[in-house]
Amino acid sequence: MATLDQLAQQGDPGTLRTDQQAGALRLMDPQQLYELWERQHWSAHAIDLSRDAEDYARLSPEAREQLIWSLSSFFIGEERVTTQFSGLVMSYEDESEASYLATQQVDEARHMQFFDRFYREVVAIEGADFEARLARVREELNDAFTRLFDDALVEAGRRLVADPGDREAKVDFVTTYHMVIEGTLALTGQHYVTDWLENADLMPGFREGFGLVAQDEHRHVAYGTWYLQQTAGRDPLLAERMRRCLHDLIPVAAGVLVPVGVDPTEDWEVLGYTSEEINGFAFRSLSRRLKAIGVPLVAAEAAAA
Repeated sequence: MATLDQLAQQGDPGTLRTDQQAGALRLMDPQQLYELWERQHWSAHAIDLSRDAEDYARLSPEAREQLIWSLSSFFIGEERVTTQFSGLVMSYEDESEASYLATQQVDEARHMQFFDRFYREVVAIEGADFEARLARVREELNDAFTRLFDDALVEAGRRLVADPGDREAKVDFVTTYHMVIEGTLALTGQHYVTDWLENADLMPGFREGFGLVAQDEHRHVAYGTWYLQQTAGRDPLLAERMRRCLHDLIPVAAGVLVPVGVDPTEDWEVLGYTSEEINGFAFRSLSRRLKAIGVPLVAAEAAAA
């Protein structure tokens, strides 16, 4: 995994230890993020998963069930983003941003390929082809996931495809994807799944690939933070639009984290981590990104009232 200093260099304030650090961070722009992408290439099909299948087979049924539930949202989420990202690519405002956004769509396809390999070679999931495996994995997901990825994300992408120059639609998409889906959900899930696997010394191949996925996603979130700082951070109307999007989606995102069959109003655990730990990590990470953007969840005038 990358060190804290390395993550800070990638411009993601959500990884920093304090709000003060996040607010003072100098964000990387799309040209810098594109050049970073060139230095961080990796192959989804070059990672050795041979020991992982042995480790997975030795897991208890309960641990196996919780791990697969945790990873199912990643596999389907990568597919959703790969297929819904073209509107943002079309919305570029200069050539550096066009170059960077093209790399991000490639990253999402690479992540989808990596998770398909894991489910095919390690989990040995039934399914004759890619689409059949995706359909089988979808059975693990809850209703909140569908509302966020199949409804909110798809609708935000549809509006950008219809009008790539619509800045309000672009703010909605970047808020939905970079702040909520990647910056709040994905990086939180990666933190706890990786911590559990490292503590148990399990599945070294998957850990390597998952760390590389996280490396990509910190770069993605750094772009989203930069873009929203340049737009919503400077325009009160866009800031309020961003807040409305967050207020609508944060409760849905919280529901995505709850295992299927668990009462979301009760305390729960996944892989030994409590709902309080997981929700707290997610909210702190999001709050630090919002600090860097300059758009807290509550507007200054509302906080002062």
